[in-house]
Amino acid sequence: MTDFDEWETVVGLEVHTELKTVTKMFCGCENIFGAEANTHVCPVCLGLPGSLPVLNVRAVELAIAIGLALNSTVSPSTFHRKNYFYPDMPKDYQISQYDQPINVGGYLDLPDGSRVTIERAHLEEDTGKSTHLGGGGRIHGADRSLVDYNRSGVPLVEIVSGPDMRSAAQARSYVSELRAILVAVGASDGRMEEGSLRIDANVSVRRRGESFGTRCEIKNLNSLRSLGRAIEYEARRQIDLIKSGARVRQETRHWDEGLAVTATMRSKEEAEDYRYFREPDLVDLVPGDSWRDAVAGSLAPLPAQRRETLATRLSDPTAAQLDAVVVVVDLGFDGFVSAALDAGVGVALALARAANELAKDPDRARKLATSSFVSVLALEEGGQLSSTQAKAVLAELLETGGDPAAIVRAKGFEQLSDDAVEEVVAAAINDHPNEWARYAAGDDKLAQFFVGEVMKRSRGRANGKAVIAELASRR
Repeated sequence: MTDFDEWETVVGLEVHTELKTVTKMFCGCENIFGAEANTHVCPVCLGLPGSLPVLNVRAVELAIAIGLALNSTVSPSTFHRKNYFYPDMPKDYQISQYDQPINVGGYLDLPDGSRVTIERAHLEEDTGKSTHLGGGGRIHGADRSLVDYNRSGVPLVEIVSGPDMRSAAQARSYVSELRAILVAVGASDGRMEEGSLRIDANVSVRRRGESFGTRCEIKNLNSLRSLGRAIEYEARRQIDLIKSGARVRQETRHWDEGLAVTATMRSKEEAEDYRYFREPDLVDLVPGDSWRDAVAGSLAPLPAQRRETLATRLSDPTAAQLDAVVVVVDLGFDGFVSAALDAGVGVALALARAANELAKDPDRARKLATSSFVSVLALEEGGQLSSTQAKAVLAELLETGGDPAAIVRAKGFEQLSDDAVEEVVAAAINDHPNEWARYAAGDDKLAQFFVGEVMKRSRGRANGKAVIAELASRR
């Protein structure tokens, strides 16, 4: 046992997801990523005097959907002003929910069977985006800072888990499953690279069997890789501190991806530091039963249900196939696989092509017609395309789109006629009399030798099954 095995890591996550609404949380400004800085702003999201917030109904519906998907209790809620001075909030406070959030409690079951509790999932508005120039991109040491308020006022739901995760791997699994749920219910596009989903990780360590230790919060992690690395580093840092006789200080820390370390940002603030008080310009939010029922009725099947549905189509699944099911559902490609299976394509082939070829370019794959995917796999299943050819056709479809049959013709992948196969097989036998004699005498392994020779001569256009049949008929 190493010294690390004596310790247990305790992780709780706060996941902030921007909602897929047309407009912002409290105004009519467009909610869009990538626009020119400060072009989607108005008096409300800039906090100008006299402006009043108007609640976005669609944001509330998406928050309810998130709560239902996470087995939370959708409750009457109120809005508060969370006060702090920082340039990313022009009115010097953020409208959020404090002691009465819209979603209370709940849980999320992970693919490995473990369960993570949900403490709350509340509505709030996003802040603006600060960019610090010089000094490594941090405010300390920067030459100057710029602020883009396009993001200010974008609807957010903050999902707070219990301190139930015990490893970086489990934390990554939780975020991956949560992201898939958010995408499935239509609440988020899940694009971590665009900031649509951001993570704060609360990390502490304890000797096994002891009470919780002092936690540190790591802010704004924007990839699963960063999340895992940050948790592992922070746990090791805290263990080393305690073993040296020092004390872990509760604080907020920043993850430096380049240096692969966490660094102090500020001492940890408490709720009273924000001076929460009720938002006087918004009434209480009380979703009725009929509204909740309508949202519940509109929910698409969740990832766990879709994995189960797909897995039931596997007669005797291997571990690799079950892993592929997780990947396929996570990427939203289970519809491709199901359609291929309905068309008679083998499950191993359908899973492999979806989990590998489609996964190489998920964004383009989601625009691919299901019928095109099925057509290519049907040709491969029937022997009209080799695996290499099928992969090439799929790659072309993802790159340029088009008709699978036309791509097959353009690439010269059309199958040889039966007469042509007979001629190529005869030529291969004629050029390799010794190998043919051994095959004819019963050495079946040489069948693949002749298939390879025929494929070379036909530039991959021969049907492998037809070649095997022709060889057998000449024996």
